Amino acid sequence: MIKIDDFIKGGTPLGIAIGIGATVLATAVMPVLPVLVKAIRPTARAAIKSGLLLAERGREIIAEAGEELEDILAEAKADLQREKGNGQAEFAEFADIPTDQDDL
Repeated sequence: MIKIDDFIKGGTPLGIAIGIGATVLATAVMPVLPVLVKAIRPTARAAIKSGLLLAERGREIIAEAGEELEDILAEAKADLQREKGNGQAEFAEFADIPTDQDDL
């Protein structure tokens, strides 16, 4: 047999109260909903437009940063090639000098 204490401790009255409150609220809001949607629509459109513009600007910034990174990478590769070329040229100057190992 169910006791009233078990019924109250189980949260059943709270659930019933929330259900009744939601029903009352829904009946109060449903007639106003179309008017509310019409009132919010321009604001929602403006927010979406701002989001689209922000996303486009973000893409532009990322593209510019990518181009800068590619330029820096190309410059670094050119520096390495130049340094490598200079190192080989310096080595070539000393290649004709006899060393002790040539005598062996």
